[in-house]
Amino acid sequence: MKRAGRSAGAAANADGTVRSVRGAVVDVTFPPGALPAIEEALLIRAAGRDPVLAEVQSHLDERTARTIALDATIGMKRGDTVAATGGPITVPVGDEVLGRLLDVTGRAGDGKGDLPPGTRRRPIHREPPPLSAQSGATDLFETGIKVIDLLAPLAQGSKAAMFGGAGVGKTVLVMELIHAMVASYQGISVFAGVGERSREGHEMLLDMTRSGVLDRTVLVYGQMNEPPGARWRVPLSALTIAEFFRDERHQNVLLLMDNIFRFVQAGAEVSGLLGRLPSRVGYQPTLASEVAALQERIASVGPASVTAIEAVYVPADDFTDPAVTTIAAHIDSMVVLSRAMAAEAMYPAVDPIASSSVLLDAATVGEEHVRVATETRRALEHYRELQDVISLLGMEELGAEDRRMVERARRLQRFLTQPFSVAEAFTGVPGRSVAVADTIAGCRAILDGECDGWRESSLYMVGTLAEAKEKEEAAQKGAAAPAAGKGAG
Repeated sequence: MKRAGRSAGAAANADGTVRSVRGAVVDVTFPPGALPAIEEALLIRAAGRDPVLAEVQSHLDERTARTIALDATIGMKRGDTVAATGGPITVPVGDEVLGRLLDVTGRAGDGKGDLPPGTRRRPIHREPPPLSAQSGATDLFETGIKVIDLLAPLAQGSKAAMFGGAGVGKTVLVMELIHAMVASYQGISVFAGVGERSREGHEMLLDMTRSGVLDRTVLVYGQMNEPPGARWRVPLSALTIAEFFRDERHQNVLLLMDNIFRFVQAGAEVSGLLGRLPSRVGYQPTLASEVAALQERIASVGPASVTAIEAVYVPADDFTDPAVTTIAAHIDSMVVLSRAMAAEAMYPAVDPIASSSVLLDAATVGEEHVRVATETRRALEHYRELQDVISLLGMEELGAEDRRMVERARRLQRFLTQPFSVAEAFTGVPGRSVAVADTIAGCRAILDGECDGWRESSLYMVGTLAEAKEKEEAAQKGAAAPAAGKGAG
């Protein structure tokens, strides 16, 4: 896409001046013929303060550009000098950024000093790879989390999203995915914190350092207190770093974004600041194209892939929200978190019926996996349909077949819970990572009735079925011992 901008013969280095400042919106006037292009980066300089980076968003007339500042504009005034950089915003890439925490423009924020002077930089705006160059996603990406591996499997080069309202465990689930994958994943990890709290960024940095994977990870943050322009461009900065390792180093990249809804929210703020009329539910009219411009760049090219795992906040638990439906249209694996399951302490609170994946296909995962997943979902759905009847009349009013199906569904529901390593400090229970084959075997055994006589609690918060069996045997021995003592008395 060719950007509108100055003519070839114009004075490329001609400085402009600030005409007006309204919060993050800065209007800049340039000499005739020197108007910068749309999406070009500008540096606004003022005495006694660091230069402010701004990005051109629209042309008001032949000499005036409307820009969005990516830094705070406090102290900026009319008449301040503006220098056009001649290109879009760039971020540092390469080995120098590994193990570092960066902001939207690549400034280090981890207290380890600046990046080396010769660090290469790449523009954050670029076209997605052509369809002819993209390769399909077929190699399964084992997470070790039972409910995801069984019902919403991931693949290298795919896009997965965790959808959920406030407080249902999206960030914990993304953190556990990071923890579960670092042991087996040999590629590069890029984490984009979009509109996140500084506390969460600090915790992430400490966790990465402790687990020894920081040297293969890049953290890119646009914090909650930063201007909307910075939060809006952070995912593009992280994606540019990921694309460098994919295209020039031919390495697989795991791209984690928390929270992609904040990207949409920042875009809505920017749109409002620029004076555009809002669309549905107050979102920007360019919502679909902005999300597509980001998501379509996440792709596999040749032997190397970018695998994206995104957390998506669902406002007011409304899954029909335009932002949620727009993001969902680009996703391969959709993991939906349920407030009702969280209230019942079924962690991870993944809704097994609403969650889905285009990869749950016999050609990709095998016929046995698809059969067990389908039967598991059917059993849980049947249980959900009967819950009102059970609440009103009790289990005794169900027929024998329905009662058996409900009992197995309740055991399946508990077997799909799992203790997380990232929550061990709070629960005191060591985390579990379960192979896909063990998950399928465990669910098949429950569906076949092998666990019909077990206590439901034996299957709750365990790893494999073998662990649940040990728990059940220990519970039976514990129950038998007092009975034996009573009989002897």
